[in-house]
Amino acid sequence: MFYLGLLLTLTLLVAALFIAPLRSKIWVAFTTVIIAVAALSYPAITALMTAHPIVLMQAQGPIFGAENLSIDSLSALFLIIIGIAGIATIIYSRGYLAQYLDKKSSVHISLHYAALVIMILSMMLVVMSSGGFSFLLAWELMTIASFILILFDAQRAEVLRAALAYLIMMHVGFIFLVAGFATLHATTGSASFEALPIAFGQGKTILLFVLFLLGFGMKAGLFPMHVWLPEAHPAAPSHVSAIMSGVMIKTGVYGIMRVLWHISNTQELQTIGFIILAVGVVTGLWGVILAALQNDVKRLLAYSSIENIGVIFIGLGIATLGLAASNSIVATLALCGALLHIVNHSLFKTLLFFGAGNLYSQMHSTHLNSFGGVAKSMPVTAILFLIATAAICALPPLNGFVGEFMIYLGMLNSVRDGVNTLAAAGGIIALALIGGIVVFAFTKLYSTVFLGSPRDHHVAEAEEVDNMRLAAMAIPTAGIIIIGIAPQLVIRVLTNIADGLIPSATPIISGYITPTLGRVSLTALLIIIVIALLYMLKSRAQRSRTIEQGPTWGCGFTSPNIRMQYTGESFSENLESITTSLTQNTVEGRAVSKSEIFPSAHNYHVRHKDKIDRLFTEWWVELLRIINKRIMSLRTGKINHYILFALLFLVAIFILSLFNIL
Repeated sequence: MFYLGLLLTLTLLVAALFIAPLRSKIWVAFTTVIIAVAALSYPAITALMTAHPIVLMQAQGPIFGAENLSIDSLSALFLIIIGIAGIATIIYSRGYLAQYLDKKSSVHISLHYAALVIMILSMMLVVMSSGGFSFLLAWELMTIASFILILFDAQRAEVLRAALAYLIMMHVGFIFLVAGFATLHATTGSASFEALPIAFGQGKTILLFVLFLLGFGMKAGLFPMHVWLPEAHPAAPSHVSAIMSGVMIKTGVYGIMRVLWHISNTQELQTIGFIILAVGVVTGLWGVILAALQNDVKRLLAYSSIENIGVIFIGLGIATLGLAASNSIVATLALCGALLHIVNHSLFKTLLFFGAGNLYSQMHSTHLNSFGGVAKSMPVTAILFLIATAAICALPPLNGFVGEFMIYLGMLNSVRDGVNTLAAAGGIIALALIGGIVVFAFTKLYSTVFLGSPRDHHVAEAEEVDNMRLAAMAIPTAGIIIIGIAPQLVIRVLTNIADGLIPSATPIISGYITPTLGRVSLTALLIIIVIALLYMLKSRAQRSRTIEQGPTWGCGFTSPNIRMQYTGESFSENLESITTSLTQNTVEGRAVSKSEIFPSAHNYHVRHKDKIDRLFTEWWVELLRIINKRIMSLRTGKINHYILFALLFLVAIFILSLFNIL
């Protein structure tokens, strides 16, 4: 009955979107998401604050038996994240898609909004499902919907390739999830997450964890399963990239946390903790190094998402190791840091992709060297993008600092207490390296795009985007600032989640973490006050002075021009020289040689691609080419050949039936 109702609801939703007038489709989608968020807000907040799971519905799955939709503290947190990001994304899409209403057909826009709403609703179903068939159904709906969203500009070859790569890799991960749930069902008679302790008690812990890690890790973008992410996000519209990067990849983190929730054996926890920490370190470092090398805004942000998933897994790894060592302080600090970073990343990455969408809609390019001086023509976008940039660089007084600060505290306490000292020390070094390169990467991004002089007349003539998009950007901006200023209030919301995994987490949060974050809050307020006072003093001093404007000092050169600014490639040239083994470079044009004393105009562009991409994608691209070639050879156009093919198919069915294969 549940699945029939779900099918009917989705059918009515799609029909409503297709019937609605072109400019009203946004409001049908917005109303649907608002109703879903409003309906789930009360049970989600109740579950988050009381730690009592709320069962919404029970159903009989066609494969794995009884299942239910319920909300506990962990799923409640993800529901809130999905709801906030979903509302902001729908609002932003109105302004972003306005430029396409006259270019795309009504059916195209209807399909896009239908897929967007289904993706948001399916993510909600994922975090509410107890497992089994309902979980896999919601997971597949989320994958198909996001695949359709990526295909918005399907006329471009690179978009088709990215969407196909995404679809194939997601279904490889889906196979691992099916294997995990099938193994769980075969062992316990149930495919619910609640049956995991029984399976773990029968020696299936490592097997099940690896299966789920591969399945969920594919969606999360863990190394080396991350190669779809830097291709899919740049191909999708910016509001789709925002919700995919800010929220959808976190469903993979949710799944892994759901499995971790039920592991109790100390030795197995320690082994799994080392695995998670190692994967997090490699993913974080690989993602941030590749991000720093990119010369495309959206590809840089996509690789940055990989890096942030690595940071989350570093926190989860330290929390797991602390739990295995019965050190509740280390485990609680690291887990709260990881949970905070999940929330934080959903906010600042959504804002960054919205900013990238503003740039693309005005200049129709995301290449760094197409911009320069955008802050003059798009001042509001520049300010909001700067806030998100500072947040992702973990600079106080914004939210990114708080999450990483908590993870650092967990690792430092681990070293102090002698708990997995080498692992914790390695995590500290890795997180410090990641943080340093993040600052480098986003300094490159912001300065090349927003500072300096316009490199093209389109940049100089650009205008600020519409108020709807700015309103959508204000939603994550508010979250970034509130969490940065008052983290001690947010951490209380995470208490019940931590309690579900770690013994005595509540007294640690109330007695140690909350007072510590209270001091962080005071420091943040002090920083804001100092900045405000300095700005007021500067403004007051400038009132009585004549301010002269002139070109940026060019080291004594008397004829500076826009070609003398740093490009994305020149900014990261030194880092590139020591990371050549990680990338495969595609060069367009020709660089200026040392022999050219008076160089002529050059067109030079370097694209840095992940070498792992070749390992995971080239084989299936070639396989599809061969299959397509073989299939096309069967299209002879002769009716007798087609009759022969049908007869051969019937003969094959007959033979397989004789041997009871079918």
